[in-house]
Amino acid sequence: MTKEARFGSFDDLMRELPPRTAPEVEPIARRLRDVILDGFPEAVEVVRLGDGAASYGIGPRKMSESHVYVMPQAVHVNLGFWHGVGLPDPEGLLEGTGARMRHVKVRSKEDA
Repeated sequence: MTKEARFGSFDDLMRELPPRTAPEVEPIARRLRDVILDGFPEAVEVVRLGDGAASYGIGPRKMSESHVYVMPQAVHVNLGFWHGVGLPDPEGLLEGTGARMRHVKVRSKEDA
C-alpha cells in the first residue's frame, strides 16, 4: 500500500503533526528549513504531506532532483540526505542502512 500523494505548504506540514508530537519538534523543523533555505536560497521546496516531509533541491523529484529533506518525528526531526551514503561522516552522525539515503536525528533547535 502506498501513501497518499498529497502536496502542500510547510505550514500545512506543521499543522498536520500528530497530536502527541513533542512541542519542540515544530521549532526544530522550522529552524532546519531556515538553515537549508539560507544556504541554498534557490532551492525548490516540495512538501509531500503523504510522506510527512519537505524536500529541497533543484526540482520537484525527490530521489533525482532533491538533495535534503526535513521529516518531523514524534520527538525529533530527521534531516535526511537522499544520496547520503556518499557523504563524508567523520563524526559518525549519519544513520541509516539503505542503499542511498542517510539521516541525522536533530533533537533540539540549538542542534539544528
